[in-house]
Amino acid sequence: MWKLSLTAGFAAGYVLGSRAGRRRYEQIAKVTRQIAQNPTVQGATDRARQQAGAVAGKAAGAVADRVGGRLPTAVTDRVPYFNRTRPEDDGWGTVRP
Repeated sequence: MWKLSLTAGFAAGYVLGSRAGRRRYEQIAKVTRQIAQNPTVQGATDRARQQAGAVAGKAAGAVADRVGGRLPTAVTDRVPYFNRTRPEDDGWGTVRP
């Protein structure tokens, strides 16, 4: 049943897309570029990226603290974050205590 739904979705998207044509695509692309180049949007994107990095750093620290010593060496050798014994930069702009 899901294959039928997927096929119907693709077919509907194709028909609607082909009817809209290249001109409408260019209009949508132009508006999208204008929004992406807006300084307010860029600032919000940068803040979100920084906050995500901070949260990811905390999560990685929590994982390393809980399971870092129990992971096989094949994993810890590939993930340098698990080998750290003193506080240092984690590469995301945060410091692991």
